[in-house]
Amino acid sequence: MKNIKLPDRDMWLERHHKLALGDALMGKVVELRGVDTIYEGEHLPAIRDVTLEVSDGEFIVVIGPNGSGKTTLLETINGLLKLARGEVRVFGRDMTRYSRVVRKDIGYVPQDFMSDPSAPFIVKDVILMGRYGKIGVLRRPEARDMKIVEEAMRMLGIERFADRPIGKLSGGEQQKVMIARAIAQEPRLLLLDEPFSNLDIRSKKEIAGKIERLHDEEGLTTIMVTHDLLSIPERCDRMLLMDRGRIVADGDSAEVIRRSEGAGLLLKGWNLK
Repeated sequence: MKNIKLPDRDMWLERHHKLALGDALMGKVVELRGVDTIYEGEHLPAIRDVTLEVSDGEFIVVIGPNGSGKTTLLETINGLLKLARGEVRVFGRDMTRYSRVVRKDIGYVPQDFMSDPSAPFIVKDVILMGRYGKIGVLRRPEARDMKIVEEAMRMLGIERFADRPIGKLSGGEQQKVMIARAIAQEPRLLLLDEPFSNLDIRSKKEIAGKIERLHDEEGLTTIMVTHDLLSIPERCDRMLLMDRGRIVADGDSAEVIRRSEGAGLLLKGWNLK
């Protein structure tokens, strides 16, 4: 009998993920059902009984007071945290089983990213890291990968920083680099955690405009966490209000903001000026 070579597990998972991705982009991109998430070492859930559906192409903004579970929601969708209860599916795939493969199609910009000024990484190499999920850490990037990096820098207007150490850039410039890294990944789902934090008004408006343009031009599904209500892109289709680990309002942004004001959830520290 001839030896039959079986596909390795990663190849099998990726093949099935691509089939599921095609189906998912015709409908629901994100599905959470009765989800509780508890951080390691904690006893109480950071988010509780969260049920959420996000359709292909939606632009969703998540608001809420500090500690309400906004960041935890993004980390849960991204498969970075273990579930205590419930189910999370992204592109139709169960994130408890397929998170490593699915994350290749998720661009994630974490909160308050600031690089050490002494960090030796230059900007184009940081953005190239966004390609590793597609090409593998041990494989050399090809001409196509470098072209994607160059295009991401062009879209964010940071080509002139390509060979500069990232730690030498301003906060707004570093934020653009992290968004470019996420875009270089060629994601279908973009998760943004406080992309306007520590930025001046001009930088906030500029980045908000670029996020809107990227969402439309790249055909993305976008979920953005922010406490800066004045920087919310006009493209926002839907808003979620979180409080104490739960989604307490979900709908049109104007209506959700009115409900948050009525519930006393527009707390000190929110940018309304």
